[in-house]
Amino acid sequence: MSILLNGLYFVALIIVSPLVLWKRWRHGRYRRGWGERLLGNGQSPSRAGHLVWLHAVSVGEVQVLRTLVETLEAERPDLGIAISVSTDSGMDLAKKLFPKHLLFFTPLDFSWAIRRVLSRLQPKLIVLAELELWPNWLLQAERNGCPVAILNGRLSESSLKGYSRIPFLFGRCIQTIDWVGAQSDSIAERFEKLGVPANRLTVTGNVKFDGATGDRLANEVVLRKELLGLTTEHTVLLAGSTQSPEETLVLNAFLGLADRFPNLKLVLVPRHVERFAEVAKAIGESGLPWARRSESQNVVTDSNWRIFLGDSVGELRWWWGLADIGFVGGSFGDRGGQNMIEPCAYGVATCFGPNTRNFSDIVNLLLEAKACEQLQSPEELRHWIESMLVDSNKRDAMAGLAIQVCRKHRGASQRSWDNLQRFLPAKPAG
Repeated sequence: MSILLNGLYFVALIIVSPLVLWKRWRHGRYRRGWGERLLGNGQSPSRAGHLVWLHAVSVGEVQVLRTLVETLEAERPDLGIAISVSTDSGMDLAKKLFPKHLLFFTPLDFSWAIRRVLSRLQPKLIVLAELELWPNWLLQAERNGCPVAILNGRLSESSLKGYSRIPFLFGRCIQTIDWVGAQSDSIAERFEKLGVPANRLTVTGNVKFDGATGDRLANEVVLRKELLGLTTEHTVLLAGSTQSPEETLVLNAFLGLADRFPNLKLVLVPRHVERFAEVAKAIGESGLPWARRSESQNVVTDSNWRIFLGDSVGELRWWWGLADIGFVGGSFGDRGGQNMIEPCAYGVATCFGPNTRNFSDIVNLLLEAKACEQLQSPEELRHWIESMLVDSNKRDAMAGLAIQVCRKHRGASQRSWDNLQRFLPAKPAG
């Protein structure tokens, strides 16, 4: 099978290479780690043969690993930790969060690259954040006797259909997965339909509920509040993880309300680094005073700003702590939504668009509790924001319900750790 897969990957790489080269030239992406990606090259760990390999695709998955890394550091200091990521932004955040651990770009699923990394690391356990199924990787891990677990497992209906269409590739490798910690009952059912045995499935809940503490007095939140010169007189509307054309939608809604609500401020945090310049241009054309994170490391010089651009990576979880009203992006586009747990945990009155397929279970929990609002069209956005500004009691009620939902569903990290421990080697005596 490896020969067939290598051939298919090689053809796919040739097909996508023009797009990769364009993004490398236009946006500065994919410039790092090609020796690691294609050949499996990289630094040898100090504790090869006695470590855990954790994998995250991008920023969101890196955040998922935070609690597990902290637990491993506290409970199993005898084990080394190696962390791989697939994207440049994910690597940038991993360097900030995990500076003392071995970090590298994930090898593409060519058999030689996977074998080389496994040979160099000799991991005792591989943990994949949310979902990352690559046949060569899974089959080679089985041959090496290394168990594979999925943390915070997420599998949408569309992903299930996609994997099911090519059983000759995924049918066998699914059987090699030793444990899946699913976010919900429905997700566990999808994994079982995919072929994961029921006795290897546990419904742990969503780790992201644990990572979102919702502490507005946290030092990182307070520092950003001081940076922006915010006071209790201000009301902050934040649009996070946005994609095109959502920034324009939010900007237009804000501009329609700015004169009527002079204490209203807008914070925009786009999803992708390569769009920062594009969004900055649109903000500049609004005619309102504005500032941006990349030029405001210590304090915003003009505290009269009306719009702030969060053009940084890995800070959104702290920006949410400043917000009163929030819009979660990726939901009016084709992405399938973004994480709405963080704003809800802070007690932000939160809305999002109709396309939330990647977070359907979380959305159902929040909507059932009336802890957020799902808009069906962009035209509803301005009206909804206005209703939150006019009726503070309604806004506070929604925020309070959101906090309750988030507190109720914490504990997934501990349940995941309880299951993962059985795959680790015994603790050394003493």
